[in-house]
Amino acid sequence: MGIFGALQSAVSGLKAQSHAMENISGNIANSQTIGYKRIDTSFVDMIADAPVKSQVAGAVSAFSRSMNTLRGDIQNADVETYMALNGSGFFVTEKADGSAGTYYTRRGDFDIDRNGYLVNGAGYRLTGLDMSNGVVTGSVAKAIQVDNSFLPAKKSTTINYQLNLPQMPKTAAYVATTPGSELFKPWSYSSSLDPLAAQPYSPEFIAGAVPNPAGFTNGDEIEIKVAGVTRSYVLDTGALPAPTVTAPAIRINASGTIEEALGAIQADLRTNGGPDASGAVLKIDSVTGFASMTFPGNYRSNVEIDGTGLATLGWTASTQVAEAGTVTDIAGADSELFVKESISGGGITVYSQTGEPVNIQMRWAKMSNAAGAESWGLFYASDSSPGATKAWTKLADYTFNEGILETVTGANGVEVSGNERLTIGNVTINGRNFGKLSIDHGLKGMTQFADNGGMATTTTLKQDGFGAGEFISVGISDDGRVVASYTNGETREVAQIVTASFSNPNALKRGDGGAYTATSESGEPIIDQTGQGIVGSSTEASNTDISEEFTKLIVTQQAYSANTKIVTAADEMLQEALNMIR
Repeated sequence: MGIFGALQSAVSGLKAQSHAMENISGNIANSQTIGYKRIDTSFVDMIADAPVKSQVAGAVSAFSRSMNTLRGDIQNADVETYMALNGSGFFVTEKADGSAGTYYTRRGDFDIDRNGYLVNGAGYRLTGLDMSNGVVTGSVAKAIQVDNSFLPAKKSTTINYQLNLPQMPKTAAYVATTPGSELFKPWSYSSSLDPLAAQPYSPEFIAGAVPNPAGFTNGDEIEIKVAGVTRSYVLDTGALPAPTVTAPAIRINASGTIEEALGAIQADLRTNGGPDASGAVLKIDSVTGFASMTFPGNYRSNVEIDGTGLATLGWTASTQVAEAGTVTDIAGADSELFVKESISGGGITVYSQTGEPVNIQMRWAKMSNAAGAESWGLFYASDSSPGATKAWTKLADYTFNEGILETVTGANGVEVSGNERLTIGNVTINGRNFGKLSIDHGLKGMTQFADNGGMATTTTLKQDGFGAGEFISVGISDDGRVVASYTNGETREVAQIVTASFSNPNALKRGDGGAYTATSESGEPIIDQTGQGIVGSSTEASNTDISEEFTKLIVTQQAYSANTKIVTAADEMLQEALNMIR
């Protein structure tokens, strides 16, 4: 058996090296195939049963060894639907003809076919789970089909609106040297004042005929307090002894007529009484003889008076209340003035049920600088037509304490939930009824802190509606979701891609086009629905290393040649044995 055994071993070697050559050839041929996994060759010696001292080297057999766990390089691709797996696992696919069977592949050159399916270059459809409104709804993976119909419009229901209002708004009417010029002045809006609310009123003190026309009594005192500024006067009629004057009170020469003394008090108030007293008028009417003190232009600050000198004028210690008036809507005639006395709050486009875009412009007007209760009014542009009765509509009043929002009071037709949300019953813009709309500020979305620019700083301004859109493309997100894009700028998640892994992926049965099927040795597939490891706009290259394959090619060729030498030598030896009997 020696020579025949050697001949058989050599022949098995030729067959084994031929098998290795076939694998090397296939690997090199598929070096550019997307997702291809090379096949290596394992050689197994085959030993015939014999006593220990009679054992021989034996023959050889060749077996294919899959390299499915060895990943190829990830390469960028221009096609958005191409994808690769950065890690283990396989895409789950089915045949494009819809025939039964599940196939697993690393080939991710998927593209949309004419029916909207994602099909790779080998003709296998990608499968995944259905999604609706960003939530996975499917429970069984099926072929992913992208619908290229129009995306229906969605009506806007909520505007998320957060911003910081400046403590000192620098409106067009603001003058740094004029206190209160930054504030909204309701009394200036004669066409916009709410007829059912308080109307503008300036404090005034008017008495009947002066009880003592002869003049004041020496040492009489008069105290006038306007907006926290107090002016105290001591009246000196020239009689002895002179009245005592203690700072900050000032002496008023009352030795002349009452009118002259009032004139001196008026001059001091206008100069030193603060901005709300800058227009004070103190006089005795020449016809009626009534003494009066008025504060034209002061609609914000109450005025208090006290002192012994009031009796001479027929006045009593009292407080006169100022009333700024209430404006809920700004008429078109006052629109220019309103824009001058307010700051922009930004604008946003919202959408009707049919997808019609409607732009909402918002403005803020500061109503009061009262300590601990600084207030603002929020308005939106409701009618841009000339002569509109409601060019701007008030939504709510916001009150701040040291920059923190304390209360929100809704205007007519506006509901307030805490300090976080306004719900407008019916937004009307240029005569079109838009319907209910909410403005959501969040828990701490509204503040009033100092800002050098004097403008509102918007941190969040977005809404939840959109117009109808035409399908334009589809891509793959980082979390493995198929995302359709539309001309309206919206995207819609169509499906969640699933992947499968195996306990022994190298035991999968290989098929055409880089597809595999499960076997008993590979184990059942373990499905992953998270999309982990999926890389969009990429493909995985073949894991064939050309240089390594050429090295194996040289070794295989030499081994094959050596085996042929064994066959030749064994043949010559057999010829010699046969020649012995000739």
